[in-house]
Amino acid sequence: MTNKEASTWDDLQWRRRLETFGDDDGPIVASGPNGEVDGVCQLGDLTDQGRATTLALGQRLRHLYVDQLGFMPKLISDADMVYLRATPISRALDSVQQSFWGLYPRSARTASFPPPTIITRTPADETLFPNDGNCRRFSQLSRAFAQRTADKWNDTEEMDYLNKLISKWMPPSSQRVAVDSHPRLSGIMDTINSTLAHGPKTRLPPEFYDRKGRDIIDRIGTEEWFAGYKESQEYRSLGIGAMVGDLVGRMTGSVQKNGNDGLLEIAGEDGALGTGRGGEKNIKFAMSGCHDTTLAAMLASLGAFEGTDGKWPPYTSHIALELFRKSDKTDWTDGKTVAGRTSFDEEQRVKKQSTARRGLWASLFGPTTNAVGEGNKAPEPEGIARKTMEALDAEERGQLRGFYVRIRYNDRPVTIPGCRFPGNHLEGDESFCTLEAFKSIVDKFTPKNWKQACASNIDMPAFPNSPEPAGT
Repeated sequence: MTNKEASTWDDLQWRRRLETFGDDDGPIVASGPNGEVDGVCQLGDLTDQGRATTLALGQRLRHLYVDQLGFMPKLISDADMVYLRATPISRALDSVQQSFWGLYPRSARTASFPPPTIITRTPADETLFPNDGNCRRFSQLSRAFAQRTADKWNDTEEMDYLNKLISKWMPPSSQRVAVDSHPRLSGIMDTINSTLAHGPKTRLPPEFYDRKGRDIIDRIGTEEWFAGYKESQEYRSLGIGAMVGDLVGRMTGSVQKNGNDGLLEIAGEDGALGTGRGGEKNIKFAMSGCHDTTLAAMLASLGAFEGTDGKWPPYTSHIALELFRKSDKTDWTDGKTVAGRTSFDEEQRVKKQSTARRGLWASLFGPTTNAVGEGNKAPEPEGIARKTMEALDAEERGQLRGFYVRIRYNDRPVTIPGCRFPGNHLEGDESFCTLEAFKSIVDKFTPKNWKQACASNIDMPAFPNSPEPAGT
């Protein structure tokens, strides 16, 4: 929908109703448990309960970072100090919107508050969740670990117990409950958890909620989906390494104040990039709408999953990564140690010059050289960004000193094994990991080129020859 001048576009406000098949195969309007016909969810959409809990999460964040700590302002005229990102899955986008409105409700936004920027990616580029649909090698690995789990658990007393409970409700084509049954055991777990969250009208028969049975399902499900992150460096790298590398890159960008904290992506007037619409020059807060598989993958890759309760993340779970600065570090705010990034337009101009001789096909679809050839070499990052700790010079290493990273999972601090070593944490508190140590741990499973890695090692074994423990 456009305005009269056809210079801007806006969304049409509309009322949604779902259509389905009737008894005679004709179309009828789908309804909710109380006969609701408007706003009924599609499968996988964020429900009203989900909207309420993600809004409450934003309100808790406001209470902590605005009311208690005074870290974020009480009133904002734009959101250009906040980095917002979501996956292409609609419930993730809805979740980040609800959480943001909880953090900054209408009463905390000025009347002229412009629309906030939310970053998204195409599914082929998405790394905010383990993207087995667009990463061939990761798909191989995840299937191999899932099969290993099936081989281990399908013929056990635990699976027999589950079958005594619920096999009578399995379809004729797959009458025995198993890791790889149809539906899969993890799919049964999803149904159990979602019905538990939404009241008695969505409940399954009581056998599905047997406490022992649910514990068995959770134990097997977490092994199937997350054991790979604990055991394999390649699994970590392809499944979640790019996302965690982005987080660390934004942390170092915040330290260096060079735009790599996400400012260039978020800020700028409509149709342009630049500083914030209110003059902001730094990102203070970032929030990404992702998934349960994102959170558990990240914790497991850092060696911290068992340090929580080792169970599948409940609905509306969240991980907070907090960057702290030692109060006596006085050389941080000058922002003169690294030249700021150029604008996107300038970066594109330089890129076009470098690719002009490669012809139209190459500039549109990339180099035609072999995936490991020189034509696919990743450009060197500006500032620290994705540079490994080993590649940093003394001055760059010095910039990271005096900064600490703390992870909180559902409001409880988490300790990473590699941060327990002397010199790797704030004295007296192992949950405050030095930024240097945290980056060193993450560097080990941050891919240099995710898409290239996804197309590599296709003929190699799925399991490492020896254990590759996480979080060290």
